Amino acid sequence: MTSEDCPRVAEIRIRGWQTAYRGLIPQPYLDALSVERDAERRLAFFRQSEAGVVNLVAEAGGEVIGWACHGPYRDGESTTDDAELYAIYVHPDHVGAGAGRALLAESAGRCAAAGRPRVLLWVLKGNTRARRFYERAGFRPDGAEVPFEVDGVAVPEVRYARPAVGSGPG
Repeated sequence: MTSEDCPRVAEIRIRGWQTAYRGLIPQPYLDALSVERDAERRLAFFRQSEAGVVNLVAEAGGEVIGWACHGPYRDGESTTDDAELYAIYVHPDHVGAGAGRALLAESAGRCAAAGRPRVLLWVLKGNTRARRFYERAGFRPDGAEVPFEVDGVAVPEVRYARPAVGSGPG
């Protein structure tokens, strides 16, 4: 990923939220999401990226169609030896074509190469499509759950984990 990819990554992320979280997160919140504001945030995050944080994009026909970001697992204010998949989004027009699987496999491979024993991620408890995607890739819920609230609506997240080595089924 380059800084020039940030506007497209923001579009993918926002459209991803608006599609995947419909019915899970209040619609007025989703409708108010701004690609322009998110692009500014993505660029700032990209420029200030901490050590070990990796941003990847998937392309088709020269167009960025997906994005993933991973790095050290964040446990409160500190990090652990494990890796965390911070984000993975594919543009809604390209979901199901393999870009998400490719991004996940590349992220996991890089985590393994960096010596990370496990890859962890957080997913909305009610996001059954994403949970099936992760489970097909060998991730399993490990029992951790955190409360998350958007505009007064509870949307808890569950943590998934798998060894970094091996791509799992998928």
